[in-house]
Amino acid sequence: MALLTGKKLLITGISSNRSIAYGIAKACKEEGAELILTYNNERFRERLERFANDFGAAAVIQLNVASDESIEAAAARVKEVWPEGFDGFVHSIAWAPREAIEGSFLEGLSREGFMAAINISAYSFAALAKAFLPQLEGRKASLVTLSFLGAEKVVPNYNTMGVAKAALEAVTRYMAADLGPKGIRVNALSSGPIRTLAASGIKDFQKMLAHARDISPLRQTVTIEDVGRSTAFLLSDYALGITAETLYVDAGFQAMAGQVQAQEEA
Repeated sequence: MALLTGKKLLITGISSNRSIAYGIAKACKEEGAELILTYNNERFRERLERFANDFGAAAVIQLNVASDESIEAAAARVKEVWPEGFDGFVHSIAWAPREAIEGSFLEGLSREGFMAAINISAYSFAALAKAFLPQLEGRKASLVTLSFLGAEKVVPNYNTMGVAKAALEAVTRYMAADLGPKGIRVNALSSGPIRTLAASGIKDFQKMLAHARDISPLRQTVTIEDVGRSTAFLLSDYALGITAETLYVDAGFQAMAGQVQAQEEA
């Protein structure tokens, strides 16, 4: 039997067939899950409908996490499709202004940009959990969000997004403590750098990618397929004992970062 047979899962954040969320949806489908996909605005609707056909998804719904009304409408729509409830969701949503993810942290800092990054990248995970909670209870549900090494270490040009990801990982732990008594698990997955549409907005991302490849123990970068399979595991009953964790899927890069920094400084 496939890992996710019988599971109903909501996947957010697919922007292209190169996005991490696409790799997650593909892995979940291959492991037997029934899916609902979301899109942010009309610009992405047709594309997501094509992906939905590829995955045999039950529905494609609009979800703009910057709007409480949109979150509530999405929860209502999911309930229409799966009235008996569902088994978890993947939060693959993050945003910061371009000036906040290049160059100097302080020079690119603004109150508006900082608050927007926290709102979209961290608060939204908790907001979705709160809205969907009545449909998740009693099903040993699993919630997974996507983080990055910049949440705990300084990554050049990641800047405000690193702060937002640190907040996201804290949200993950607090949600896990809150929802654990209800049998719901909450984890973050911290992937290594991957060439995606979102990553292209980070200044000198190609250098980051090459650096991760050169110093990781496996001497390689990870793929959306690697992240997809690991996420499918976290969503499955094989991970029933795992919650409040950040799982690194980065070819071991995070274990080497401090050592490399020391070598460079020497």
